[in-house]
Amino acid sequence: MVHFTSLAAVAAAAVLASSPLVSASAHQHIKRQATATSKLPASLSSAIKDITSGVPKHTPTYTLSTTYSAGATNTFISGAPALPATTALTIADFPTLDVVPPTNSSQAKAWLAQYDLSGVPDIPVTTDSASCSSNAENLADAAKNHWWTCGGYTTDTDITVCPDENTWGVSYDDGPSPYTPKLLKALEDNGDLKATFFVVGSRVLSRPEMLQYEYMQGHQISVHTWSHPALTTLSNEEILLELAWTKEVIRQTIGVTPNTMRPPYGDIDDRVRAICKLLDLTPIIWTSTSDGSNFDTNDWQIQGGAVSTEEVVETFETILEKVPTLDTGYIVLQHDLYEQSTELAVDVVLPIALSMQPTQSLMPIITCLKQDLGNAYIETNANTSESEPYATGTSSVASQTRTSTAGGSTGTSGGSSSSSDTTSTSGAMTLAVAGPVAALAGLVSFGMALLA
Repeated sequence: MVHFTSLAAVAAAAVLASSPLVSASAHQHIKRQATATSKLPASLSSAIKDITSGVPKHTPTYTLSTTYSAGATNTFISGAPALPATTALTIADFPTLDVVPPTNSSQAKAWLAQYDLSGVPDIPVTTDSASCSSNAENLADAAKNHWWTCGGYTTDTDITVCPDENTWGVSYDDGPSPYTPKLLKALEDNGDLKATFFVVGSRVLSRPEMLQYEYMQGHQISVHTWSHPALTTLSNEEILLELAWTKEVIRQTIGVTPNTMRPPYGDIDDRVRAICKLLDLTPIIWTSTSDGSNFDTNDWQIQGGAVSTEEVVETFETILEKVPTLDTGYIVLQHDLYEQSTELAVDVVLPIALSMQPTQSLMPIITCLKQDLGNAYIETNANTSESEPYATGTSSVASQTRTSTAGGSTGTSGGSSSSSDTTSTSGAMTLAVAGPVAALAGLVSFGMALLA
């Protein structure tokens, strides 16, 4: 567990200790033996074959169904400030797109003076895109420093699950992109589903109207850095600026500031966490299980040809087969950056979710944590006087031992998990989803190129 000594952390810990979410473990108990009987519907075969690697087959012409005027009010959030005008965004005020922000700009200097980095753990910066083989010292200390990339290690301050069984925290990374409107329409057409969007600051500056639409339609917005680097490869100052600039462009676009983030590629250790803490950001990572599997669909690798659509669908089916074995809900990683990943989400994943059993509830991560949508933002968070939204009591080690039994599970754990009868109503939609959810073993590849 990461320990922070600030008064803010102490206050937040007091709130967390009394929260029902503390019981949600990052690495689920395997509660029973799953019996996966569902198969991919034959009707989806043509859709799968049509999703191929390479350059987009079509010039994206997807448009938003509406845009919002300055001064509009978000009806999903009590006390939300008026929506800013996108015309007020000045590109010259922000760093170069898709490049790690420089440390010598006037705004960078102001932030670096504002935040005291002296208490950040002295953990070596990684090299070679944070690969395990190239960072022997970091690898040796991966468990101690809770380095997710090499071992899947998390801490009690990370959000990695939804507490209730059969609850799916829906999330999409790396947008907004030209394909995001297609995904948004599909979510609306399938019961007005809501999701969590982990947005890249550079993409927000390029497409502010899309971010406003997501926010005003009741989706959760979260930070996914300015230029999408593996954060452990950066200096303390660079990490801070990647996060600070993304918070700032989001604030100037929608009027509120997220209090959560997701590290690109899941690349986070206790050094990165300490800097997130300084910036009032709680890390959210997709779910991992005690057998080393994780709920990354790998959809983003179709575009470059690293995997085929069929392989990604197989991964997704494996994820679905894992769901009945969990005694918590789960968070799945998908992307709205590329044509292929968006088509997969719209034409394959959602139809499966709508047609399979047992029933799953699909919703934003903030909602699956039984929190109001307003608690996802610093300005509208009603939990405490601090900005931290919630905690999940995740466990610190990914390689926990579980023994499946017919009636439950035994084994070591960093936390326990219980199901709740509380029904969340903010942005949630109950759907039928297949007998259940997937193991992806191994490390996340670091070869993704961002769409400009």
